[in-house]
Amino acid sequence: MRILSALLVICFLSAACSSSKKTQQARANAAYDARTEAQRNQGNRPAASRPEEAQRSNTGTPRDDSRRPGDSRPTVTVGQNPAPVKVMTDGPALGTTPTVSGKAAGEWMVTSIKGKFLATDTTSVRVYMDITAKSPTGEPVLNPTDFTEHFLIAYVMYPDYNNRERLGYGTVPLTTQNISAQGDHLTLMFDVKRPKDAANAVLLTEITETTNGTKARNDLSLRFKATKLSDRFTLFDKAGKQPQLRNYVNVGDTVIIRDVNGTSKPLYGFRYRHDFEAASSPMNTSPRPAAKSLTEDSTLTITTNKPFVIPREGLYYFLEDTTDAAGIGLVVADKRFPKLTRPEKLIKPVLYMSTSSEIGELNQAQDTKKAFDRYWLSLMSGNEEVARKTLKAYFDRVEEANRLFTSYKEGWKTDKGMIYIVLGAPDRVQRNREREVWVYNRRANVSEVNFTFTKKPNQFVEDHYELVRFIEYQPVWYPIVEAWRTGTIRE
Repeated sequence: MRILSALLVICFLSAACSSSKKTQQARANAAYDARTEAQRNQGNRPAASRPEEAQRSNTGTPRDDSRRPGDSRPTVTVGQNPAPVKVMTDGPALGTTPTVSGKAAGEWMVTSIKGKFLATDTTSVRVYMDITAKSPTGEPVLNPTDFTEHFLIAYVMYPDYNNRERLGYGTVPLTTQNISAQGDHLTLMFDVKRPKDAANAVLLTEITETTNGTKARNDLSLRFKATKLSDRFTLFDKAGKQPQLRNYVNVGDTVIIRDVNGTSKPLYGFRYRHDFEAASSPMNTSPRPAAKSLTEDSTLTITTNKPFVIPREGLYYFLEDTTDAAGIGLVVADKRFPKLTRPEKLIKPVLYMSTSSEIGELNQAQDTKKAFDRYWLSLMSGNEEVARKTLKAYFDRVEEANRLFTSYKEGWKTDKGMIYIVLGAPDRVQRNREREVWVYNRRANVSEVNFTFTKKPNQFVEDHYELVRFIEYQPVWYPIVEAWRTGTIRE
């Protein structure tokens, strides 16, 4: 995990103001943009575009604003707490990735977990977990035997996040039959029996390093009465052995949508070709625009538990019945995704550290690559070494955001992706069923800053979150953007 190393000076901005928030924000943004245009190597705010909620053309549910009555202001000083939550983990928490307590260099350590369940029948569910871990030398742990020798796994089930009644608990035996290597991570599989009379539960899994007791935790909501397609089926590799716990594949990949029992049934697929907008700045408190409908570009039919290939990029949506309200969404991206390599794609994510006029110049350039190189060098005052390191650091975070947060659109365009790219991984995450709070409190000269994401209904994916935006983030956000623009952040 990359940790933000820039020195940030955080001051508290009072919300009391005689003018409206919209006027206050407009004045601040105009002044800041003007200053940035005059000093090309200074920070700025991104273009104020609003993200769209993906919807099928036959749905008319408007997108709710991410801000709710009673949402508190962001914490920018010591001593204030975010919205109450019941699950708390320490360390970088990414998407459904957990956090690690007691991190130390030179130890065996789990660095991330991502979980997914599939209903087996009405009596149990099968849990899959993607786990990344590292050895004392810093190398990734890819040998299942190494993992089983150094870690133990236990779990406990609760009725809900705010209910500590224990429904069940146990340990997970680690064998070569239930843990295997897949690419840069390990995949664990185990079954959990349904507690008596329980329709739902929260599964809290704890992975403990056997020598020093370092723990990594992950929480996963379980539904034993699985009615949704995504509770019974998910994406697997072409052999049907390894679950792909992500919302994207690369164009031309062979994949399978399957369940635990090998059920064969038709699924109806819809393709949408739409370029979704990137997240707007954390200070953009303007009302969200009305949700836009998506128009189907083409359709297809697949059979579950049989391999298939998707030859074209786009957003795909699979349903058991065309009248269903929820299905399985899948982003089909180019061959290099989650990495961005083509100049016309590289210029897009820099909007989080660029002025609107800079973005306009990049978009209108005849030679995108030359314009992009010129833009980056100009920010770093012509220092090629600084430009190279800063560029790599920025787009490493873009790649990681794509890997972690891709939903119905690329991960870098999501609210979580934006915060991760600019600030890096959070130091602590607090989560309940409705929201997730990212806490940054291990930065030089920073007391504490919280970003709250609320979970929103989305027919394509389950893990769709929207940031609660506040104008008070200005004194936090702009100095970090300026640190990127001056090459202060290089890792």
